[in-house]
This record gives sequence, C-alpha cells and structure tokens, in this order.
Amino acid sequence: MSKLPHFSSRVFLAPMAGVSDPALRLMCKKMGAGLVVTELTSVNAIVAKQKQLQSQMKDITEFIEFSEKERPLSVQLFGSDIIALEKAAKIVEPFFDIIDYNMGCPAPHITKQMAGGALLQNSSLTQEIFKTLVNSVKRPISLKMRIGVDASNKLLFQEIAKIAEREGIQMVTLHPRTVSQGYSGHSDWDMIKKLKQTVEIPVVGNGDITSPEIAKKVLDYTGCDYVMIGRGAMGNPFIFEQINDYLAYGKYKKYGIHERLDAFVQYIDATSNYNIRFVNIKQQAIRFTKGIVGGSALRKRLSEANNIDDLTELLVQTIRV
Repeated sequence: MSKLPHFSSRVFLAPMAGVSDPALRLMCKKMGAGLVVTELTSVNAIVAKQKQLQSQMKDITEFIEFSEKERPLSVQLFGSDIIALEKAAKIVEPFFDIIDYNMGCPAPHITKQMAGGALLQNSSLTQEIFKTLVNSVKRPISLKMRIGVDASNKLLFQEIAKIAEREGIQMVTLHPRTVSQGYSGHSDWDMIKKLKQTVEIPVVGNGDITSPEIAKKVLDYTGCDYVMIGRGAMGNPFIFEQINDYLAYGKYKKYGIHERLDAFVQYIDATSNYNIRFVNIKQQAIRFTKGIVGGSALRKRLSEANNIDDLTELLVQTIRV
C-alpha cells in the first residue's frame, strides 16, 4: 500500500455533489488547494458504467472527469455492497491518487441504502468495508465521516476512527455534526479535537470554515493536520489562497466583485473541456454573484439564461459596469 501524496498546502476542497466539478476543482487547485476531491460517486454506478464504457473501448475517466493539473486528486466513493465496492476501487485505482470513502453524507437517498452517514451505526459492516478497500488496491484510502447519527450517539466517530486506523485507513476527515443535523446548527470543533486525540493518522477538520481566521482557529484549537473547505469555497475559490497567506503571513488579499465575476468567466471557459450539466453551471454562476450589490436582479437574469453564451454575456456586461 502506497503512502499519502505530498500536499502543497493544509487546505483541501471538499467533495460536494453538483458543486465540485472538474472546472471548479481546477480553479481551487490553482488558488492553492492542497487536495481536491471528486463529487461522491456510487460504487454500483461505477461498476455499471465501466461495463458500458468497455464495450465502447473507453475507460471510467469518461464518467468521472478530471484534469492532470488537479493532482494530487482524490475520488470519493459511497456504497456498502462489498462486491461492488471491491470492483469499483480497482476500476478507479489507476487514475486517482487517493480513494476516499464517504460515511458522512446525510442525504436520505444515500442513507436509506445503508451508505453515507448511516454506516456509522454499523461497525461490523464498516470494518468489512475498510478491510476490503485497503486489501483491494495499493492506493492510500481515506475516510470522511460525521460524528454520529443523532444526538444520542454523537461519539460513534471515535469507535469508527479506531477501526479505520487498525484496518489501514491513512487519513480521516471529520465533519462534526450528526447525520440528523444535516447542515443546521453549528459544527462542534471539540469533536475534531477528540478525534485528533483518538488516532495517530492525519486528521482533517471540516465544517463551517468560511474564512482564513476561522481556518486558523480550527487548526490551532483542535490540533488537526489539515482543514477541508466545502460551502466556504462555493463561488469563492480565492479562499484557498487567502487561508494559505493568512497562515503564512497573518494577512491576505481581499477580492472584489469584478475579480469574482472575472474568475467565473474563467470557470465557464474551463467547463468547455468537460461534460458538466448547464443547470449546474448556472448554479455556480448564482453562487459567484452572492453578496454583490444588485446581485438578486443579476441572479434572476442568470437563472433565466438558456446557454453558456447568455451566461457569459450577462457576466461580461456586469464586469464592464
């Protein structure tokens, strides 16, 4: 089993369905993300898609798109079918630097499959999953999880983390909310601190990290090795550079609306290299315009755009104002 790759910074981009597409990941990488992670992908979908692609003399990179410039790059898997899990891990192994396993997603359509955050309450199946992943491939395996299913068992993560470490998982990311919380309430950073005291493998803190100041506070308070940015990076790839600069120099550059919109035009240009749904690109446009003066009117116009050209023209007009 190979070791974790070198990370150029202590700040990672989280896997977010419909958000962390290859064009955005590439932007975040250029802005200083030490690691980027694909959107979570079903192991069953990977196995089925591979079969279809092989008949067309293609490989899984037609389904999970990426750029070599994103490296080190992690692919996130979910699903508890052991046979499909082993097959999927072997399929993605040649193309990614890390295989990340999701035990944190709170979405009902995931948890009802005994996947994502639901697995926290099934330690025996979880152990089998970890063992299967570690023994099936030579790539390092990481884990992303929540603290528990609900308030009555919010320390489940400690047992799961110990199992993960014993079975050879090499890094753990903790989002310190329960599954039932979804994204409501506040992240409990004390839990990240507990996790760091529980295991010897690297710990990544995740949840409500939306500014350089907060990132430093989490690193200092919890002792975690890295931080992972999710919603804080939505429409704001600059946050990686800002955190890196703040950690190194105690200050950072602030970006204005024109710079944000210009960055989104660059994002649009990058999307031409990938098969990204237009509805997702429109959602990205809306995120990039959040908080600007007149943003609500602009977002309404963006939501009514019918194609990439319409989106680009609207944004270029705004930049010129």
